[in-house]
Amino acid sequence: MLLLRILGFLLLLGIGASALMFAFTRDRRWLRFAARLVQFAVVVAAAFLAFYLLERLLIIV
Repeated sequence: MLLLRILGFLLLLGIGASALMFAFTRDRRWLRFAARLVQFAVVVAAAFLAFYLLERLLIIV
């Protein structure tokens, strides 16, 4: 669980830094990078929730 919190913090830090870099440079590359980080975060969260749900279902059965 600690690993997920650290990963989430690093993702938020990366997204914020990318948005800040876009604000300073107006280079759309930073927006694409932030969008890619958000996509990664959604995939990791979905995988974690799926494993958590599977674990709960296995405990019940």
